[in-house]
Amino acid sequence: MTKDQIFEFFRRLAEDNPAPETELEYGNAYQLVVAVALSAQATDVGVNKATRALFAKVKTPQQMLDLGEEGLKRHIKTIGLFNSKAKNVIAMSEMLIADYGGEVPGNRDDLVRLPGVGRKTANVVLNCWFEAEAFPVDTHIFRVSNRTGLAKGKTPEQVEAKLEKRVPAPFRLGAHHWLILHGRYLCKARTPECWRCPVVDLCSYRKKVLERPKRR
Repeated sequence: MTKDQIFEFFRRLAEDNPAPETELEYGNAYQLVVAVALSAQATDVGVNKATRALFAKVKTPQQMLDLGEEGLKRHIKTIGLFNSKAKNVIAMSEMLIADYGGEVPGNRDDLVRLPGVGRKTANVVLNCWFEAEAFPVDTHIFRVSNRTGLAKGKTPEQVEAKLEKRVPAPFRLGAHHWLILHGRYLCKARTPECWRCPVVDLCSYRKKVLERPKRR
C-alpha cells in the first residue's frame, strides 16, 4: 500500500468504529496484564467467562497470592494451558510485589521481565492501559497486515516493525484495535468477508470473494 492508501485504510476503519477497545474485560492494570497473559491461544470470550468471577475477588497481586495457584486453576480451568498459565500468573504476582511495589510497570523492558509476559502481551498493556503507541501483533493482525499488503512480514516482529513505520499519526493509538477487530469479524482466516469490507478496494489480496456465498 502507498502512504495515501494506508491513511485512507485507517480513516475508513476509524469512521466505522471511532472508539475501538479491547474485548477483554478488566478493571485495572493488574487485571489487564493477567487477562492478556491468559488469552494466549484462547479467545477473549473464553477468557472473559473465566475471569469474571476471578476478578470479582482478585484485584491486586497480593489477592492473587492469597487465592493461591490451586484456587486460580479452579477459576481458569476452562482456558487452554491453564496449568502453566496459573504458575506464570502466580510468579508474575510475586515479582510485581517484590520488584515493583505491587504496581504494573509502564515500560516494555520491565513488562517482559514478568513471567508469562512476552512482547505481544507487553505491547497490549502499554497500548490499552498506558495509552502508548504500541503495535502488538497477534494472529489476526499478522494475517490482516500480510493479506492486505499493509505490513508484510514473515514473523510478528517484522510485521510490528513495519506497522511502527507505516501507521500514520492520527491512527497510531487505535491501530491495534482496528486491525484485530477487522481480522476477527471481517478479514477472517478461512473466508474473509470481502463483500462487506470497507477497505476492499485498498486491499492487495488476490483471492477476494466479492459476493456473499449462497447458503446450501
